[in-house]
Amino acid sequence: MPELIPDFSLQACNTLGLAARAQWLARIDSHASLQAVLADPRVAGLSRRVLGGGSNLVLGGDVPGLVLKNEIGGRRLLREDEAAWYVAAGGGENWHDFVLWTLAQGWGGLENLALIPGTVGAAPVQNIGAYGAEIRDLLSELTAYALDGGEIRRFTQEDCRFGYRDSVFKQEEAGRWLIAEVVFRLPKNHRPNTAYGDIERELAEAGLPRTPQGVAQAVMQVRQRKLPDPAVIGNAGSFFKNPVVPAAVHAALLAQYPALVAYPAGPGAMKLAAGWLIEQCGWKGRRLGPVGMYDKQALVLVNHGGAIGADVTRLMQAVQAAVRERFGVGLEAEPVWW
Repeated sequence: MPELIPDFSLQACNTLGLAARAQWLARIDSHASLQAVLADPRVAGLSRRVLGGGSNLVLGGDVPGLVLKNEIGGRRLLREDEAAWYVAAGGGENWHDFVLWTLAQGWGGLENLALIPGTVGAAPVQNIGAYGAEIRDLLSELTAYALDGGEIRRFTQEDCRFGYRDSVFKQEEAGRWLIAEVVFRLPKNHRPNTAYGDIERELAEAGLPRTPQGVAQAVMQVRQRKLPDPAVIGNAGSFFKNPVVPAAVHAALLAQYPALVAYPAGPGAMKLAAGWLIEQCGWKGRRLGPVGMYDKQALVLVNHGGAIGADVTRLMQAVQAAVRERFGVGLEAEPVWW
């Protein structure tokens, strides 16, 4: 039977390194362990939250109720057909390790998403993406457990209702499910996507092959150069979403700021580079108390030590106000807030 741990420190469980405590924490490694915890009278009626790798999380303070740490493991080839391999992984599996494992088996598709921190189960919630790839491109289905009683439900790719850094698990189904297993469809005719500028340059300069393994290596090298290691300095990766604006708004901004960095985002829309906007406002490398924007990548908010959730909120709001005042564009934070 899983242990219920009272007054549990969450500081080591979030990559920002924010100090906070959970009223109760339980480690979940199976459906049976979840059911046992939910039946415990000590947590009856309390709120319930799921914790993965804590890499996309801001703790605003101590967390009341029950925190369920997803530690469901396992990875396997579920089946294959002429067109694809269907690969399953437990929700508690480390995402990057899983990506490397698929590549080692000769199954390409996830290489652009290498070195993204967090767990497999958290990946669909955020619809993680990088360098021209997103989870929704390859997810086939997933299995989740209900937090209000342990019901098992299958979600298809369509059920997940993916959007840019968004899914049904951040909208109407938010806080209702623990994602136990995710199945990916990895096509056998896969061709690596090297169109993103940073990756194309890295492949050329490092002499890497344009294979899934080569692209993964390029992605890892670029990320390691641009993004801080949470083990060295607390951070939650890219802190703000790249804002999507109508083409007319982009055109007006481009006329005023010819160096504006932007990418197509569907018919009549453009995605602005939030990091560029933040840097133009003078926030790259700037601190506000114990937190600041990273000196090598303005999109990353870092904890220089001793920060609490209120410090993160204060900096977030200051950066948002600066970008809004100069460019008339709103920035939305990526992380989940507790």
